[in-house]
Amino acid sequence: MTTTAATDSAEIHTLEIRRDIFVAASQAIAFEAVLEELGPGGVLPDGTPFPMKVEPWPGGRWYRDLDEMGGHKAGHLWGHVQVIKAPSLLELVGPMPMSFPAVNHVQYRLKPEAEGTRVSLVHTAMGLIPQDFRDGMPDGWEHGLSRVKLIAERKAAIK
Repeated sequence: MTTTAATDSAEIHTLEIRRDIFVAASQAIAFEAVLEELGPGGVLPDGTPFPMKVEPWPGGRWYRDLDEMGGHKAGHLWGHVQVIKAPSLLELVGPMPMSFPAVNHVQYRLKPEAEGTRVSLVHTAMGLIPQDFRDGMPDGWEHGLSRVKLIAERKAAIK
């Protein structure tokens, strides 16, 4: 067994991000939009499609499938569904976009409000999380929530 002393690059850090948005759509449509943004409708801030797969049941995987045609079973597991109570609650746990020792928990809570739904997100993480990840995560979640709003309000306008 080899033991090394902790360095700045090996410090355990924590992260907590809390955001919420109002979506002019029903709770059910807003929940569908969360699943779409986390899944096949994911888009990076620069507009690049970033499709993922989410299996919407307890223990279901949330992952990036890099093997659409290659047969090599390549991909990246981002997490598992810990809790799902459609259309009001979704919790995910796992490494998320971090390929280093870290654990993440993301909670989406959806509450009906007059004329729409309040979508609240809480992301907590602990591990060897580099500074650039800690700095970039809030903007990433802002982008994701804005996409949820866009998707939900488009769906609501059609129905």
